[in-house]
Order: sequence, then C-alpha cells, then structure tokens
Amino acid sequence: MSNPNTITAWIDWAQQHFADAELYFGHGTDDSISETIYLLAYALNTDFDLSGFEKDTPLSTEQNENIHSLLRSRVEKKIPAAYLVNEAWFCGLPFYVDDTVLIPRSPIAELIESEFQPWIKRQNIHSILEIGTGSGCIALSCAYYLQDVTVDAVDVDEHAISIANKNTQNLELESRVNIIKSDVFSAITTKKYDIIVSNPPYVSVQEYDALPAEYKHEPEIGLKSGDDGLDCVRIILSEAADYLNDDGILIVEVGNSQTNLESAFPDIPFMWLDFEFGGSGVFLLEKVQLNKYFK
Repeated sequence: MSNPNTITAWIDWAQQHFADAELYFGHGTDDSISETIYLLAYALNTDFDLSGFEKDTPLSTEQNENIHSLLRSRVEKKIPAAYLVNEAWFCGLPFYVDDTVLIPRSPIAELIESEFQPWIKRQNIHSILEIGTGSGCIALSCAYYLQDVTVDAVDVDEHAISIANKNTQNLELESRVNIIKSDVFSAITTKKYDIIVSNPPYVSVQEYDALPAEYKHEPEIGLKSGDDGLDCVRIILSEAADYLNDDGILIVEVGNSQTNLESAFPDIPFMWLDFEFGGSGVFLLEKVQLNKYFK
C-alpha cells in the first residue's frame, strides 16, 4: 500500500493509526482530528486552516516526509504534539515549550481572558504573582490581557526559568513581567500582590502511576506533589496571606486532587469556580479567609 500524499489521505491515515495506538488527547487538543490538523499545519508551515493547500491535491515529497515524521513520532513514541513542534497555545498566544516544562493547559485561561471578573474589581488589580510558572503561560497571559498590571512569576526549576524568560522575550513583555527563581515564596521578600495564582504540581502518587503515556514525557516535578498531591498546595495555603494585599485573592488549580483537598481541610470554605468552556478543580480564597484558617 502506497503512503498517503494528500491532506485527506494523511488525515485518514492518522485517524486509523492514532486509534490503533490508543493515543491520549488533552495536551492542547481534545480529539484526533484536531491533533492531526495541528501537526499537519506545522509540517506544512501554514496556519491551522491549512491555508494554501487543497485537501486532495498531491503534496511534495518533502511535505509528505515532514508529515510522516511528525505523525510517526506521535504514534510510536506517544510524544505530545506540542513537544514535537516546540509550541503550544494558551489564551490565544503561542509559547515555546520542550519536555522540561509542562504543556500549557488550564481553565485558568478563562479567568485571565475575563480579567478575573467578577472575582475582584478590575481597578484593584495592579500586581499579580504566579507560583510555579513553568513555560510562563499564565503569568505572560495575565500581562498580555491586563495591560497596566505588573506580574512576578516564580519557579524552582532552572529549565523552567530559562523557557519562561524566552517566552517573555518572544512576547515582548519584559517591562512588566519578572521571572524569579524561587521555591514557592522563598525568594519573595516584602512585596504584596492583588492576585496570587497558581497551577502547581498537584498529582498524587496513585494518580500519576495511572496517567496515560503522554504525561510521562512531561517533567515529573511539574506534576507530582506528595502522596496525596497536596504538598505544594499546603505551602501556598499556609503562606499566601503574607503576600496578598488586604482585598487580594488566591486562585489555585488542584484538578482531581479537589477531593483530597476537601478531605484534608474540611472546615475551609473553598469557592470552586465554574468554567464555561470546561475544566474544574480551581478554588478561590480571599485574604481574610486565609488569615482566619491558616494563621
């Protein structure tokens, strides 16, 4: 059987091979068709509408080789697509990524695009701190959408710091975004913020062991956080009030560890946020609540 040589044929090829390989989707795309188009766009150096290409027109030898290389790596090695092309999209912005940082994905994007409304008055947002910035996607998106706000972003990992700085430069946000090497709050001194936001490591040991193969290409330090997934979250909860202004808020994603968090802190009135476009496991607490329950 000859290899595919049109977009239609490659899409058909990918659907069959993706299904046979039982690939997992969730690192920027939600299904096999979207992921195939994503990879085709990069292989053909065009946009996600595949502009300039007819779906049934034969492709060049080089184009077919580029497509086959990407799709074969996705199937055989189960490498997430974003790592294959070194780019992921978050809040409508492109971010450089490699396998030293997590692939951007978080319902927090929806909060950023709405400028954190209605949870805090827009005129009261002047400074934001992100804990565990990784690629910098949350911090940089905050700076992009809230254009009069300064953002500090911390991470303990040197590789993450390097990539976050790279993305800061790519998006030309150096004047309002400061990338800091810090283990949670350790390198933050007396500064206070209106919002502290974090998508920290929150995966339990049991959940990590059961994750699809695609997750094993991501840095373990960005996923696992103790037996119950809450080691990092506990630090954030215990110290966040010291770094918030009086009307400040804390927003943290804990994903599937929501149940563990509620069991660990049954008296805490976590506000679990709803999202129009999907996602869960994100809580909000005000500074006054943090002071009451953690001080």
